[in-house]
Amino acid sequence: MQIRSTIPAAEGFRMPAEYEPHRGCMMIWPVRPGSWPYGGAEAQGAFIQVAQAIADSEEVWMLAGPEHLAQAQAAFAQDEKIHVLSIPTDDAWARDVGPTCVVNEAGQVRGIDWQFNAWGGSFDGLYAHWEQDNAAARAICEALGLDCYDAQHFVLEGGSIHSDGEGTLLVTEACLLSGGRNPQLTKEEIEAQLKQYLGVEKVIWLPRGIWGDETNEHVDNICAFVGPAEVVLAWTDDETDPQWELSNASFRVLETETDAKGRPFTVHKLPIPKKPVCITQQELDGFVFEEGEDQRAAGERLAASYVNFYISNGGVILPQFGDENDAVAVELLGRLFPGRKVWPIPARPIIVGGGNIHCITQQIPAGR
Repeated sequence: MQIRSTIPAAEGFRMPAEYEPHRGCMMIWPVRPGSWPYGGAEAQGAFIQVAQAIADSEEVWMLAGPEHLAQAQAAFAQDEKIHVLSIPTDDAWARDVGPTCVVNEAGQVRGIDWQFNAWGGSFDGLYAHWEQDNAAARAICEALGLDCYDAQHFVLEGGSIHSDGEGTLLVTEACLLSGGRNPQLTKEEIEAQLKQYLGVEKVIWLPRGIWGDETNEHVDNICAFVGPAEVVLAWTDDETDPQWELSNASFRVLETETDAKGRPFTVHKLPIPKKPVCITQQELDGFVFEEGEDQRAAGERLAASYVNFYISNGGVILPQFGDENDAVAVELLGRLFPGRKVWPIPARPIIVGGGNIHCITQQIPAGR
């Protein structure tokens, strides 16, 4: 592995779309007591289901710290395409702490090592110590034999960006302009960094994300590319729901914007769960929070969204919440991805931790 201080776009690299071919997917074994109640048993069961669904069509690398390595290895002992790596982290959000990968026309794949500060650092971060998380991207690149661009000067999480692979990037203002990310930079300077490192030509700034999303409203929870100039947008028709205005604000941007190639967007409205997904007292009793860690409350509404799916080589791994809109999401994603199998996964044990299926996965693009 070589650490590079050069600029990816200047060397012909771009961030591909998630629906382009993968070498595989990164995940992290969930054990943090302040994220996963009762020792993480239910979360681990859900992570196993997600990993096995992904492994149906691509390799999976599951990170685990030394003290939990044997547990993770035992969980996947029968899965030939799931490989457990001994890499310590502070939590299990592979999307945000793993490398963002870029590719060039020759088929080379390289990682980008952004700075990670637990979604806001001392300003409004979610836990006090994130040193292992911040070291994970480089460790993953080394394990997979990828050269790595050093972008430690810039705070960014993988869940805060979505690329179409053709020059267009989706982000939210709520996240990228938050005081805990890069407050020393203007919006224009942040956009310039995104263009230089991700090889994009146009950044679409959506105003907000999902109501109550503690990441300062990552884009991957509200809007995702499903094809060139085609997106799904989290939606509600209930004007009394706090999400209504947030989704409408994003829709107004998308209906007037074009992508980097000048194409107008086709927007598919994907309903959020009809009934809010909230933390129960029983779940709350299972958490063990450390000093400096963001805490939860019984009845707290979680940022549940069907947009937080993962696109594998052969499937769409889709969260389910035991809600009447589960079937609506399955039908719409099946229609949008006719060549892929939709894998509906009961995702409550994941959303209780604060994120969902897209947040716990990070693709490694295929090279040549």
